[in-house]
Amino acid sequence: MNSIRQVPTRVKSRRVEANLGAEREHFDKQQLSSISKAINSAETPVKEKHARRIILGTHREKGAYTFWSYALGFPLHSSSILCWKFCNVLHKVLRDGHRNVLQDCMRHHSSLVEIGKLWSNLHDRYGQLVALYSKLLCTKMEFHTKHSDIPPNLEVTDEVLERTAGTDINNVFQLTVEVFDYLDSELRLAETVIRQLNTSIAISTLTSGQCRLSPLIQVIQDCSHLYHFTVKLLFKLHACLPADTLQGHRERFHDQFHSLKTFFNKARDMMYFKRLIQIPKLPDSPPNFLHAASLAKHVKPVVVIPDEEEPEQQDDDDDDPEPLIEVSDYLVSACDLCQHTMTLCFLSDRDLQIESLKRDLELLRAELERVKAEAQRYITQLKSQINSLEAELEEQRAQKQRALVENEQLRMELEATRRRNAEHESLQTTFIEAEKRSQATEQRYNKLKEKHTELVASHAELLRKSADTAKMLTVTQQTQDEVERTKQQLSFEIDRIKQEADMKLEEQKFEMEKLRRELEEKMAEVTRIKGTLQTSEKVSVLSSSMTALQAEKERLMRSVSEKEAELSSLRQSAQAQQSSLQQERERSSRELGELQGKLQEKSSQEEQLKQKLLEEQFALLQGTVAEAENIIQDAVAKLDDPLHVRCTSSPDYLISRAEATLGSVDKVKKGHADYLRNMGDAGGLLRALTQFSHLAADTIINGSATAHMAPTDHADRLTENCRGCATESLQFFKDLKSKTTLQRADPASIRIVIQKILYLGQELRPKGSDVRQEELGDLVDKEMAATSAAIEEAVRRIDEMMNQARKDTTGIKLEVNERFAIRMLIIASTDLQKEIVEGGRGAATIKEFYARNSRWTEGLISAAKAVGWGATEMVESADKVVLHTGKYEELIVCSHEIAASTAQLVAASKVKADRNSTRLTTLQQASRHVNQMAANVVASTRTGQEHLEEKDTMDFSGMSLIKLRKEEMESQVKVLELESHLENERLRLGELRKKHYELAGVPLEPEGNGVRSPSPAPAGTMSPKPSKPALMKKPALAQKPTIPSKSMVRMVTKR
Repeated sequence: MNSIRQVPTRVKSRRVEANLGAEREHFDKQQLSSISKAINSAETPVKEKHARRIILGTHREKGAYTFWSYALGFPLHSSSILCWKFCNVLHKVLRDGHRNVLQDCMRHHSSLVEIGKLWSNLHDRYGQLVALYSKLLCTKMEFHTKHSDIPPNLEVTDEVLERTAGTDINNVFQLTVEVFDYLDSELRLAETVIRQLNTSIAISTLTSGQCRLSPLIQVIQDCSHLYHFTVKLLFKLHACLPADTLQGHRERFHDQFHSLKTFFNKARDMMYFKRLIQIPKLPDSPPNFLHAASLAKHVKPVVVIPDEEEPEQQDDDDDDPEPLIEVSDYLVSACDLCQHTMTLCFLSDRDLQIESLKRDLELLRAELERVKAEAQRYITQLKSQINSLEAELEEQRAQKQRALVENEQLRMELEATRRRNAEHESLQTTFIEAEKRSQATEQRYNKLKEKHTELVASHAELLRKSADTAKMLTVTQQTQDEVERTKQQLSFEIDRIKQEADMKLEEQKFEMEKLRRELEEKMAEVTRIKGTLQTSEKVSVLSSSMTALQAEKERLMRSVSEKEAELSSLRQSAQAQQSSLQQERERSSRELGELQGKLQEKSSQEEQLKQKLLEEQFALLQGTVAEAENIIQDAVAKLDDPLHVRCTSSPDYLISRAEATLGSVDKVKKGHADYLRNMGDAGGLLRALTQFSHLAADTIINGSATAHMAPTDHADRLTENCRGCATESLQFFKDLKSKTTLQRADPASIRIVIQKILYLGQELRPKGSDVRQEELGDLVDKEMAATSAAIEEAVRRIDEMMNQARKDTTGIKLEVNERFAIRMLIIASTDLQKEIVEGGRGAATIKEFYARNSRWTEGLISAAKAVGWGATEMVESADKVVLHTGKYEELIVCSHEIAASTAQLVAASKVKADRNSTRLTTLQQASRHVNQMAANVVASTRTGQEHLEEKDTMDFSGMSLIKLRKEEMESQVKVLELESHLENERLRLGELRKKHYELAGVPLEPEGNGVRSPSPAPAGTMSPKPSKPALMKKPALAQKPTIPSKSMVRMVTKR
């Protein structure tokens, strides 16, 4: 019975544990549901209730571990909208989440940076926004991690800001720069969002626009606080630093102030923000930091988030609301207890135990399943945490390795410095000791020199004293000589070796004893020989001299003993120094051995690193070569692309691309040579290959595009050379990919092909571009003057022909008034040209205006040449018709040519002229008059030709049938010959037009009905006609014939 009573208690404890596990499971389920509904690929804003649940979850678990464990599973690299909403939710969590959220987010800082880099390289509207948003979040996390006193929501008092800035002005300066960067990233994101919203069809009332605008609420909240921080910090800086030093800060603040004010004004006008946030108004002008009193006028902008009046309606797919009190377990326990009480009445004790054990078994099974699920979830979380920790560990290891390498380098440098210092100190010590020894030796030498001087002086004194007794005391003289020699030997021995001083002293003692004995003997002998001699005074003098000599000897003995003692001390110090030098030499040899071992190890590591560097550089080269091959192959593929046929390019642009490619070929050659000399540095070759591949591909594509506008022969050669350039480039890249062929890789063949492309481009270039730009202005004036002179000459000659015709001819008259119309046309064109130049050149000179508008200038020159040439040709043709050497068709063709040249001149002038110009109207009227006169000439010429044409009467009455048949056959032969000749002349006319367009620099077009060049006459019936002059080439003026010319104004011809 006791065990039966204890069953409910055990069941209750296990149910409490089950309730805790169920509560945790319900929390995880709710967080997963909220995160998945808040972060999705639908272009809708994040709902506040989902974000609020995620934020409450961070406060419940005191961190963002659950958020990141689910968020990392989203495909952030594949959907830009999903990534944009993730950044929005993360911004809200950073601002309003638990304080430990910042630490959890910093663990994933590198992942956020990679996401920003990925989307910044993709051309996607949301991708660019994600790149800016990720950069903003990284800046926000780094700022608040560095300044932990300022929370991520930026809601701090001025005292906290002052405490964070500190009293050091350098810290205040650095904090101001960081706040500037923080605000820049916020404003950059806001400006990009508003710019995209203005350029798209989305507006703030649509979900697509609200999806972009939703994160700006947090941006507005951050900007208001950052603006206040900036103002406070700048006033503090201006109180401590001079105004000139902070000029850059003030300019940056003014730019941010205007950007922030514009952003707030635009956001305040949007309907989306009016019900969600109250945006503050900034002052009209920024604060004046040069006056400290302006700080009192500063008002902190406050952003107000109004409370929601209507409760949120729960969606159909939302989770069920979480009950405040879990009552299901209590109900189940109560029912079980009742059932247990009822069962006690009918069952035995054994059955009750079996029943309770079964229930316990079921509960244990359920608990085991829950524990397994919990363990699996914990295992997954721990695995992800282990992975992150392993990544951090690898990074720490790499940093440790770098630190070890740097430490080793620093240690080696320190050891080298220590060795140099020790060597310097030893040398300094040796120098000092040598200097001391030299000073001591010098002092000893000076002392010995003084003593020697004293000895010499005393010796001279003795010589003078003994000279008096030389005659009587010869032995005394000999003794004095021996003493002198002894003194000299003593001085020499003292200077040379001090050890010989004892010998010299012994010799001196011996000599002194001998001298004393001899002196005594001599004194006795002197006393005995002559008693009468009174030599007492001389003997007393000699005895005093000997006494002085004995005292000097004793003094020398004392100095010798002192020198010996000094010499023994010097020997002892030398022995001690020699022993220390031996120990230092042994220690240096040991350190040298250790350093040699480390040097060998370092050299082996350097060899390995060098080999690894060579492999990495070669791998980089292979990657660059592969990418360059792809670029060239893509360019070659476009040559056969049907869509590329529509693309065209000019020869000038092709020449510029080819010249740039030739320059890049030289860089590639230089980079290849540098790489062969130093294979550890492939940077120059990589940069040259990258530039060459793009320029070569550009040259190939533009060469093909230029070929679409070129003649057939040039187009085929240009396309073939483009393909050859691609082939040689790919072959060169192939040689670079292998180490065996790397040495012989040479871009010389590529240079040859590109030079061919450059030559073809120069051939296709319009010939008019050969004139230098500075000559255009002079050439315009020359051509207009030459044209006016040609027209004046034509008018003069026509007047002469008219006068001659009135005198010599009668009959049908051909009126030609076109000369006056052309003259008026040239005058009007010259006036309009001056008006265009004066109105368009501004402050530039006339030559600079012509050089700046070179293409228009070339067209104007060509038109002026054509008009002058047409007038000259008409005079020549009229002169030939009057002299019966020309044909009427020449006049017709010249009239057509003058009309076409007139239209070209008007078109060239109309390009730069003002629409309302009166001179342009005058020029157009003169052009119409010229065209009318040309039409009159053509009509009059044809009429005169019809009147003057000989019309033979065809009388076939006298011919027989055979004769008629023969004439008919001859007529058919003539018709066929004329048709063949007509076809040949038409072909010749077409070729002449092509050559004319080629020389004039005009692209070939299908021939129209209009005649732009003089039609050549049949061979043998008409004098050769000069072709139309090329562009920018002055035509030769017609010369007056040797025979008198006649007028074409009125020509009378008799049949």
